[in-house]
Amino acid sequence: MAKAAIFSAIAACAVVAAAFALNPSPEQHRQRISEAIAERSPLAGMFGVGVITAFTSTYHPLGVASYTTVNGRTISVGAFGMVFVLDPAQD
Repeated sequence: MAKAAIFSAIAACAVVAAAFALNPSPEQHRQRISEAIAERSPLAGMFGVGVITAFTSTYHPLGVASYTTVNGRTISVGAFGMVFVLDPAQD
């Protein structure tokens, strides 16, 4: 039983360490935002809307994860080296 607890603790520490090491950088968030906007609207991509949105975004690191906001709205979230751009809320 003690071996299982020790193994679980070591595995949990390894996962947390990997999360810290693989936390996406601001540049990764900005690149993914630009790509996602261009994918959703080729016209917006042509006019550089994604680049402008990515440039004005604010990066918020949480240690094991991160997110970006524009005008108080969360635009992207990231963890373990992956960045996900959120769909705009339908008002």
